[in-house]
Parts: sequence; structure tokens; C-alpha cells
Amino acid sequence: MVQTPVKKLTFEEFLEQYPDGGIYELIDGVIIPVEATRAHKNVARFLMLAFNDEIRRLGLEYIADKDIIIRTFTDAGQEQGRNPDVSVVSASQWNSNVLAYGALIEPIQLAVEVTSTNWDDDYVDKLDEYQRLGIIEYWIVDYLAIASRAYLGNPKLPTVFVYQLVEGHYQVQKFTGNDHILSTTFPELALTVKQVIAASQIQKL
Repeated sequence: MVQTPVKKLTFEEFLEQYPDGGIYELIDGVIIPVEATRAHKNVARFLMLAFNDEIRRLGLEYIADKDIIIRTFTDAGQEQGRNPDVSVVSASQWNSNVLAYGALIEPIQLAVEVTSTNWDDDYVDKLDEYQRLGIIEYWIVDYLAIASRAYLGNPKLPTVFVYQLVEGHYQVQKFTGNDHILSTTFPELALTVKQVIAASQIQKL
């Protein structure tokens, strides 16, 4: 029996066929559901609220949200549709077309990925795609210390990696424990890795 190859979707087709309810990404031309534990969502929500507090406090021209789809490309030119756990975009970029849906094709200011069992997507595929797109700052929040020792060291500790785009390439800083996370997007952010990890267990209503 000859099987007909499944047609790979373009980014535009992905948006047109985006299912109702839930969060999805376009990976290798296929719509893939993105599942997250409550702890994972707690961390993402905590960071989004922390960013929004800084935006309001300092009057920054940013918008932080958790449901923004961005178009990226693999090194082979394949269109992908990524949905970072938290996205920060410039207000002018967002408001340039307020009647459009949430998908963006331009690089955003900051993308945050909270790691889960498919952690290598964050450390390898998304890192490459976000750098290629030109996202200025990228956080990997490995609150479970789930990645390999090649990334986390030995012993493995919960870690936040902050990548900054410098002349088209990411340079990374690694933060653990009571380290204050340094961000060029939010230079006055008073947030430690320990606080981020704690948010996975307790989320205020």
C-alpha cells in the first residue's frame, strides 16, 4: 500500500487552520499541540506579571503576553510557528495593526521558554530559530534542571540562561540560586532564580 505524503503547511496555512482552544505550534509543517503542567504555567505567569510590573513602573514601551505566535525559520528555510511561554514586544510593533491576529513575522524584543520534557527544543531548535530571526533577548528557564549536564554542569541546578543578540549571534549568561537575573530589556528587574523556582509551586490568585 502506497501512503500519500502529508502536505506540510505553510505559516499562513497554519494560522488559517489553527484549532480552537489550546496552544499549538507549527513544527516541520505539522500543527503540534503544546501541553504544559501547572507548575510550568505558574513559572510563565509569574514572569509575565513581573515583566508587566516593570513595564508599568517604568513606563516602558513594551507589551508582555503569553499567547503570541511568531514565524521563525529553520536552517533549511522551513517555516515554523512558535509560541513562546512569554513574549515581550515593542508597543509600536504591536499597535501598528491592532486589528490583526496575534501572529508576528518580525523579531520581538524578548522570548521566554520554560523547559519541559522536550527541553532540547528550547536549547537547540528554538535557540537557533530565535537567533536567526533576530530576537534581541531569549531566556531559557530550566526550573526543573531537566537538561543535560552539558548545559547545566555537575551537579545539575535549576538555571536561567539569558541570551543577548550581539552582532547577529547570541551571547549567554547563566544564573542560579540567589543570582539576580540580568536583562537588557528590563535592566532594573529585581528577580532571582530562587524566586522564579519558587513560583512553580505557589501561584497567587
